[in-house]
Amino acid sequence: MSDTFDLVIRNGQVATPGGLVQTDIGVAEGRIAALGPIEASQAGETFDAAGLHVLPGVIDAHVHFREPGLTHKEDFETGARAAVLGGVTAVFEMPNSDPVTTTAERLLDKLARAKGRMACDYAFYIGGSAENAGMLGELERLPGCAGVKIFMGASTGSLLLADEEGLVRALRSGRRRMSFHAEDEERLQRRKGLALSGRPDTHPVWRDSECAHAAAQRLLRLARAAGRQIHVLHATTAEEMALYALNRDIATVEVTANHLTLVAPDCYERLGAYAQMNPPVRDAAHRAALWQAVANGLIDAIGSDHAPHTRAEKDGVYPQTPSGMPGVQTLVPVLLTHVAEGRLSLQRLVDLTSAGPARIYGIAGKGRIAAGYDADFTLVDLKAVRTIRNADMASRCGWTQFDGMQATGWPMATVVRGRIAMRDGEAQDAPSGAPVRFQ
Repeated sequence: MSDTFDLVIRNGQVATPGGLVQTDIGVAEGRIAALGPIEASQAGETFDAAGLHVLPGVIDAHVHFREPGLTHKEDFETGARAAVLGGVTAVFEMPNSDPVTTTAERLLDKLARAKGRMACDYAFYIGGSAENAGMLGELERLPGCAGVKIFMGASTGSLLLADEEGLVRALRSGRRRMSFHAEDEERLQRRKGLALSGRPDTHPVWRDSECAHAAAQRLLRLARAAGRQIHVLHATTAEEMALYALNRDIATVEVTANHLTLVAPDCYERLGAYAQMNPPVRDAAHRAALWQAVANGLIDAIGSDHAPHTRAEKDGVYPQTPSGMPGVQTLVPVLLTHVAEGRLSLQRLVDLTSAGPARIYGIAGKGRIAAGYDADFTLVDLKAVRTIRNADMASRCGWTQFDGMQATGWPMATVVRGRIAMRDGEAQDAPSGAPVRFQ
């Protein structure tokens, strides 16, 4: 045990791999150096966590921070500030910026832009395309790369890899688990006329459950033939859950807080195009199927799919309005509310937001509170009752779909590699985020 520690967190209920334990945590040089009783004289800085639960740092592996090219919506600095204010210690950022992240040079550009500006740790996806499908194995090994993301159905941005030949080339290039937006492009194009002007409630009619189901069937068939492990992002339907349950040997599954919390048609009646995202928020039967999948262990991770747009863009006429909602700052309080209301255990929340992402992506040194791991912590008050408000959002878009929601459970501090990045709702220090390391 170290003689002195840079930071000691005392008196908290600590979520260790073995369960909740009231213990001290000693941090040295950005890593967990000790768990157990620590003398006051050994602490450089002390954080009294009495009344709080100390969780492994929350990893949001699904965000769009819009830089470069779309920084009127968000940028790395504002997105990361929103993350740490919400208790998130690391983010994986999607490739559909402008230009899209499909080359080593563009990945390096993002890493350069992030340095010194992001308050949380970070990694960036490489986007799969027809042009780079054969090079993905090389690109996925670059430092700071979260892996490869492939869009099977058109979404925000210009990335799309819908034909089987291109998908097979991509699946056979590389070894890391590959992430997918699974909607069937041919069906989306054929059903476009069902998206009625001025009727955001027709979004899930156009992008119906069969769009997701058909894409899932195709993806699983191709991935199995290629012998490739896959990760399906933002799954939304009961039909998909049944498929993925039969293919656990090759497929891991993410759902989002939006799809677990919002429900059609209510969200479209209340929020209009502000509730528009891809895949869509669906009806209560599909939401219930997602919760059942969470309960029975089928779901591996929960992400925010933070995808902000300006009010001016969202106030347009559907379907010309863009798809996507913010969410990195509200992820933790929304999920803690589900804990408070009995839909989710605290242990399962930790698995879905820390240990799960670490397993899926092969993250080195994150995902649990254990000696030698990065000193990333999300400190929460399970009893705090706060109202989520537009005015408190750090995202450049300035709004949240959860405005007015009373949340039970709230992030009180965010610690990133031993540095307190947020305390009592205030961001601390200069941004000191760094690239996430992978095994």
